[in-house]
Amino acid sequence: MTTVAIAEVPTPVGPFVLAVTEVGLVASGWGSRARPAAQLGLAEVHDSDRTAFAVSELNAYFAGELKTFETPVDWRLMSGSRLRVLQALHQVPYGTAVTYGELARRSGSSVPARGIGSIMGSNPIPIIVPCHRVIAGNGLGGFSGGEGVETKRWLLTHEGYLQPTLLDL
Repeated sequence: MTTVAIAEVPTPVGPFVLAVTEVGLVASGWGSRARPAAQLGLAEVHDSDRTAFAVSELNAYFAGELKTFETPVDWRLMSGSRLRVLQALHQVPYGTAVTYGELARRSGSSVPARGIGSIMGSNPIPIIVPCHRVIAGNGLGGFSGGEGVETKRWLLTHEGYLQPTLLDL
């Protein structure tokens, strides 16, 4: 049976939960979205050794010291076009952004831009698989994590893609 270890990390955009299997990070997010144990029938275990690397990378990211995550990702719960889109998203570099349509092209899937938005909204591993780096052709687009678009704006500003505004001062 697969088990999952859970860690909660305080961040500038709210408490962030990491869920790590024996293979790698399987879920992350704000609140209960990252608790796959109940949702997927996985046994939850206390194993700070298993979560330590992901926690340290997330802390370094928020401290501005990390631009590329090396935390292994457990992709086993995803398949088909969704898997291809999320794996293409995982390759979008820090400090950059792509449109929904560009991500569809990069993934090689036939999913239309609107479908990419649905996949982003259900991304089980935000920040590490950076759905905040996907924007609409006419603006930021939506974001379902944290405090919504404000969290997306904060993350893109943190990465230097967006310039700070007077509201950030």
